[in-house]
Amino acid sequence: MSQSNGTAQKGRTLKFHILRFDPQLKGDKPRMETFEIEEQDSMTIFIGLNEIRKKYDASLQFDFVCRAGICGSCGMVINGRPDLACRTLTNTFPDGEITLLPLPAFELIGDLSVDTGKFMRNMSERMENWIHEEPDAEPRKLTVLEEKMDPDVATEIYELDRCIECGCCVSACGTARMRKDFLGAVGFMHVARFEMDPRDKRTDEDWYDLIGDDDGVFGCMSLMGCEDNCPKDLPHQNRIAYLRRKMVSAGT
Repeated sequence: MSQSNGTAQKGRTLKFHILRFDPQLKGDKPRMETFEIEEQDSMTIFIGLNEIRKKYDASLQFDFVCRAGICGSCGMVINGRPDLACRTLTNTFPDGEITLLPLPAFELIGDLSVDTGKFMRNMSERMENWIHEEPDAEPRKLTVLEEKMDPDVATEIYELDRCIECGCCVSACGTARMRKDFLGAVGFMHVARFEMDPRDKRTDEDWYDLIGDDDGVFGCMSLMGCEDNCPKDLPHQNRIAYLRRKMVSAGT
């Protein structure tokens, strides 16, 4: 049995079963390939993938930037659950069998690499993810200081701002798999963040026009795959329920 502190079993062999497919390569077909490597102490899925790419196949495609669970680039399906490769220890899999698939619901670039950026950009533009001031307000001068914000409100906003847009919540969402225009939990976190920001002057009616339909909060089936698979443990269930109550009030 592997240890929870990251210590590997001496001489244990890991088997990585990885989906391989390059949609840009004419004639290529999806297939599973298996690679065997020796487990090292504190080895993560990310480290294992780099080992495979170095020793066996330099063409293996997967994404990474920060390697610290901050950028969200290395999201993938690990043994059936969306998660970050850089923070998932190999010793959490007692049998040493690890199956890796690309995140569903996003455009496949190749192998384990998907284009989450296109989805996130469309979501941000749809939600107009910037502070909206009063319609007739004068442009703010650089020398004008913002009003002080209540520390408790700032803390709540920061909590929602921890979303790294990795796409794990979208991939774990049943509604997102069936409804291509569904906003998804990542979008609801953005809405909740701006809705509680006192600097943003949008009303409940404004938000209702954006998310008060089946492609918004009323399309959520409350399966809570988003909260169960969020690498940052964000309060999706709480925020979605809150937004639903607000939208019901705004729509009546």
